[in-house]
Amino acid sequence: MTDNRTILELKGIHKEFGDLVALKEVDLSICKGEFFGLLGPNGAGKSTLMKILSGFIESDSGEVLIDGQTVGLHDMAARRRCGLVPQEIALYESLNSLENLRIFARLYKLPHKQAEARSEELLKSVGLWERRNDRVKEFSGGMKRRLNIIVSLLHNPDILLCDEPTVGVDPQSRNAIFDFLEARNREGLTVLYTTHYMEEAERLCPRIAIIDHGDILACGEQKELLRKADFEREIVIRKGPDQESFLAGLKQHGELMEDELVYRLMPSSKSRLSEIYSALESAGLPYEILDVRPPSLESLFLKLTGHRLRD
Repeated sequence: MTDNRTILELKGIHKEFGDLVALKEVDLSICKGEFFGLLGPNGAGKSTLMKILSGFIESDSGEVLIDGQTVGLHDMAARRRCGLVPQEIALYESLNSLENLRIFARLYKLPHKQAEARSEELLKSVGLWERRNDRVKEFSGGMKRRLNIIVSLLHNPDILLCDEPTVGVDPQSRNAIFDFLEARNREGLTVLYTTHYMEEAERLCPRIAIIDHGDILACGEQKELLRKADFEREIVIRKGPDQESFLAGLKQHGELMEDELVYRLMPSSKSRLSEIYSALESAGLPYEILDVRPPSLESLFLKLTGHRLRD
């Protein structure tokens, strides 16, 4: 359950790699017990931010605070309050799952009895207890992802940093990961979740920040962000032949953007849907090519950045 106390705060986080500005004065505030989403395309700066939060790299400027206390790069006590689920699988594939957990438990300096009990608890929670003696290299991609996640929870962190934890898994495994993370969040775990999948953010994260080229472009409750969009509905036009004159006329009704398979119109407040249908009829085009939808995170991202989320 989310309370109003800020547990994780970023103030002016800036990071450059040579001529590349990876993060531009990023400010974020995350409440205790929140499931917060960071939504952006590949290369937006999400992983760089996670590496800074977990202590793998240092920002050029800015502060990371946990419970109001500034966390230095080598402040290990504060860093232990976070668990990182990296985007890449970070497991010893020649060892079995239990052996992997024992190695990481020693790195966390967990007492042996506590480590054994915690390993059993976590393996059972993700359905891997019966496979505890099987080598990781024999696991499916989804099983490896689940093991990758519970490694980060061995030491009972207060904050879980998930850096695109479902990359390369099938839909069934992805849903199992969602269910597991949602259950941990209901128990009070704070989750910061990065993704370039709109549907993941929509399902998991009541509050999100949209990031692109290192900039936070919008931050807030999903419903609030969509309410603040300049359009009440999105009109999607399936691409096809003989649409040039119709599309040219649509520009007077709002902002028209081209996607891979469709055009997206974000109508102005003065635009009437009946006028758009009349223009469609005048162009001799079928009604079936047009779909009216409520605003989505995808259309909001497209409007903010001018490009698709997965470009």
